[in-house]
Amino acid sequence: MALDTEKIIADLKEASILELNDLVKAIEEEFGVSAAAPVAGAAGADGAAEKDSFDVELTDAGSAKVKVIKAVKDITGLGLKDAKGLVDGAPSVIKEGVAKDEAEELKAKLEEVGAKVTLK
Repeated sequence: MALDTEKIIADLKEASILELNDLVKAIEEEFGVSAAAPVAGAAGADGAAEKDSFDVELTDAGSAKVKVIKAVKDITGLGLKDAKGLVDGAPSVIKEGVAKDEAEELKAKLEEVGAKVTLK
């Protein structure tokens, strides 16, 4: 059986973030692999290279879950169902590869409504 690469790519483009997240988990479990990016082992010559992009990870929604869902919806531009899925699935990455200033701003917005956030 030959793979239809173009059909697979088209299906992936139409999938929601939650569906893609479930797919990644299923592949990790089935094949015993991890989709996590490898950690860079070498630092700069001075021993401490400054990071220029961050991932904003929601670690806990806290007690005001509805407010956190609304904040995630506003930040990501996702629909209500997908935003709720990210919050319910915490810990989950809300935004990837953002500048330090934006990451700190997003963290402040989420913490303001009671969420716990980690910048990675």
